[in-house]
Amino acid sequence: MSMAFTISGENRPGRWLVTCDHATNRVPDELGGSLGISAADMARHIAYDVGAAGLARALGVALDSPVICSDFSRLVIDPNRGEDDPTLVMKLYDGTIIPANRHVGPEETERRLATLYRPYHSAYARLAARQPDTVILAIHSFTPCLKGRPPRPWHVGVLYSHLDERFSKPLIARLHAEADLCIGDNEPYAGHLPGDAIDMHALQPGRHNTLIELRNDLIGTEAEQQAWALRLAPILAEVLAGLTE
Repeated sequence: MSMAFTISGENRPGRWLVTCDHATNRVPDELGGSLGISAADMARHIAYDVGAAGLARALGVALDSPVICSDFSRLVIDPNRGEDDPTLVMKLYDGTIIPANRHVGPEETERRLATLYRPYHSAYARLAARQPDTVILAIHSFTPCLKGRPPRPWHVGVLYSHLDERFSKPLIARLHAEADLCIGDNEPYAGHLPGDAIDMHALQPGRHNTLIELRNDLIGTEAEQQAWALRLAPILAEVLAGLTE
């Protein structure tokens, strides 16, 4: 079993590949199992996307498609950044200094790339290539409030690149029809960083794609994750069925 990723439902026949780049807060044993920050900080959004892995796996079942999840904390190395991105290994995040990353140089960064980041992306690329018409569905979550910032009103954010809006724009329009939801259009983040996972696996090969962000206080329990998966899966399938290209 790889220490870099987990795969669920590899042989499911659906078109989707559900991904979770920030699935876990695990720190590999060779780093001491810790980055020198508190357990409370490791349980926060800075270390992983709270609730996202459970939602991703539930969506994989609902869409009858495979799911790949990272198996290392984004604070060890962030698989949703390009290899040359300055935030690949974070030294400070939302007010927390990461002691184990303070003196990380090129050699240690390369070791983390070789043992964690690249194996995850290699498996991701292999799964994406198993069908010619794979649709990448990236699942993330966001904190309701960053330190010192106003609360975020959105329940669901849909993130996308201006280079490919084919799936995300109709999805946003469809989600706006859900009267009880506040939908973020490229909120709470802009949806494109050159070299990020969507860029690498969807934009460059030309695959349909979208990135869904759930506010993490809405998906804290398995029951909530299941309920959101069952709500979102038919909407996603409906939007895909309506696409003409």
